[in-house]
Amino acid sequence: MNHTITAALGALLLAACATPAPAPVADAPVAPGYEAPGLLAKTLPELSAALASGETTSVALTQAYLARIETIDRAGPRLQSILAINPDALAQATASDARRAAGQALGPLDGVPILLKDNIESLDPMPTTAGSLALATNITGRDSPLVAGLRAEGAVILGKTNLSQWANFRSNNSISGWSSVGGQVRNPHMLDRSPCGSSSGTGAAIAASLAAGGVGTETNGSIICPANVNGLVGFKPTVGILPQEGIVPISSSQDTAGPMTKSVTGAALLMTAMDPGDTDYTAALAPDALQGKRLGVLRASVGSNPDIITRFEAALAMMRQLGAEIVEIEESSVPGEFWAASLLVLEYEFKDSLNAYLSAAPPAVTTRTLTDVIAFNLANADTELALFNQDLFEASEALGPLTEEAYLEARALIQSSAREQGIDRLLKEYGVDAIISPSGPLAPRVDPVNGDVWPAWAGAGFLAAVAGYPHLTVPMGEVHGIPLGVSFMGAKDTDAAILAYGYAYEQVTQLRPDPKYLETAEDRPEIAAAMLK
Repeated sequence: MNHTITAALGALLLAACATPAPAPVADAPVAPGYEAPGLLAKTLPELSAALASGETTSVALTQAYLARIETIDRAGPRLQSILAINPDALAQATASDARRAAGQALGPLDGVPILLKDNIESLDPMPTTAGSLALATNITGRDSPLVAGLRAEGAVILGKTNLSQWANFRSNNSISGWSSVGGQVRNPHMLDRSPCGSSSGTGAAIAASLAAGGVGTETNGSIICPANVNGLVGFKPTVGILPQEGIVPISSSQDTAGPMTKSVTGAALLMTAMDPGDTDYTAALAPDALQGKRLGVLRASVGSNPDIITRFEAALAMMRQLGAEIVEIEESSVPGEFWAASLLVLEYEFKDSLNAYLSAAPPAVTTRTLTDVIAFNLANADTELALFNQDLFEASEALGPLTEEAYLEARALIQSSAREQGIDRLLKEYGVDAIISPSGPLAPRVDPVNGDVWPAWAGAGFLAAVAGYPHLTVPMGEVHGIPLGVSFMGAKDTDAAILAYGYAYEQVTQLRPDPKYLETAEDRPEIAAAMLK
C-alpha cells in the first residue's frame, strides 16, 4: 500500500488548509531485520485475497507469522506483545488449506491468522489470564461468542496478546501495557513510547505485522487509544452488538470487544464474522460515503498541540474535498460531577461482573471473588504489585450491590450526559451525521516510576465509551515517527455508516505509518540534529 498522499492531493490539502502542513523531514530507517517481509506487510483483505488466489497457503502464512513473532516479539526489539501461542494454530491452518483445496472455504477469513487479547476466552489450550497470575490456570475450553464467529468463518486463532493487567482497572497509578504475566508491551514505532492500554499487545502486534488482524476490548478508550498510538484502524462498536460473554469483564454497561487492523475493510470483515447477527459491515464501504454528509467537529476536543492541530486540519480539508460539510461545534461539556460518577459506575460494575465471571471459572482457578484476587495480589506482591498498587480493586470491593441508589444515580447521570444530552443532542441540534475529533494525544514515554504521564488530552472518545455508541479511529499520519488518528463517532447502531465514513477518508489518504522500531525519538534525524551539538 502507498502510505503517503499523492503530490496532487497534497497540493489540494495545502490550498484548502488554514494551518500550514509541516515541512517534510528525512525519515528514520527501519531497524535492520525488523521490516515486515512480503505478504506479512499486507492488510487483512489483501491476505484474504492472496489465500483465495493460491498465492499463499494458510500453513505458509501461519508459519511466517510464528517465525516473525520469534524474531520481533521474543527477540529483536522484544515487543512482548504476545502472551501465548496457540499450539493448535498450524493444525487449524492445515484444515483451512484442505477446505480451500476442496472448494469449501468458509468465507473471507478462512485461513487468516488472528490474535485475541488475553481477556477473551477461546476453546484452544491457552489460559485467559487478563495479564494476571491469579488466572494462570483459567483454561476454559470454550469459545466466547465472538471467537465462535471467527472460528465459524475458518479464522486461525494464532494466540493471545499481552494487555494492561486487568484491562487497566487495577490502579490509578497503572502503566499502560504492563502485566505481571507478560511484562511491558513496547510500541513498535518508538520502543520507549506508550503502546496505550488496555489492548496494548493487540495494537503493537498488528502494527508490527505479527498477525493479519486482532481483537481488542474497550471500556473507555482501550481499543481507540492503542490503535491511535500504534498507527492502526480501531473500531469500538455499539455496546451489545458483540456479546460480552466469555470476556473477563469490567463494566456491564460499557464493555465491548472490537477489531484492530491495518485497514477499515479488515475491521469490517472481522466485525461481520464476530457479530452474531446477519450484518455485512463491508457492504456500505464506498469511496463516496462522505459525499453530502455533515460532520461535527468538537472543537474543544482538538487540544492545543500544534502538530495535532495541523494534521487534524489537513484531515478536515480532505473530508471537505470528499464532499462532506464540516460543522463547528464549539460547546462540549459535561456536568462537573460526571467524572467522579463515571469512575463510581465502573467500580460498582467491576465488582459485580468480576465476581460473576470468577464464580463460573474452571475449578483450577482458586480466586473466585474480587476479595480473593486482592488477597492473591497481597500474597504475591513482588510480582503482582511490583510497580503499582491496587487502589481501584480496593475501592470497588468496598462498594455494595448494583441496587444501591448511589450506583443507579451515577449511571443515570453519566449515561444521560453522554447520550441524550451528549452525542444524541449534538447530532440533532447541529444536524450532523457524525462527530469527529483527534483520536488522542501523542504517546508519551513509558514511565515505570510515575506510572502513565499523558500530555494534555486531545479527543472525546469518553462520550462514545460512556454512551456505548460506535467509535472508529483511522490513521491521519505521524509526528516525529509517533502515529496519530482521527475519530468518527455516531449514534447508537450506526456502526456500518461510521465504518463507511472512515473508509472513504482512508482510501484517499493512506496515512498509516509503518513501524520503524526506533529506540527513542532521538533516533529521528531531525531530532538528533537538534539535540546533539
